[in-house]
Amino acid sequence: MFEEETPRKKSGGSAVTVGEDLSRFSEEELAERIETLKQEILRTEETLSQKSKIRDAANAFFGKSPS
Repeated sequence: MFEEETPRKKSGGSAVTVGEDLSRFSEEELAERIETLKQEILRTEETLSQKSKIRDAANAFFGKSPS
């Protein structure tokens, strides 16, 4: 009836699973994993920044002080 959701891989290729056993990865794979995680951190920080700007604009419009 319901299909189990499986993690989707990004079109770029490597998906990262947090908490995964790292001992099976080669040095090259670990370096790629680090780069993927760094890119994801940047993407997350950009989204957080955008949301903060939207919240600040809404607060300014509605006259609320920042929390």
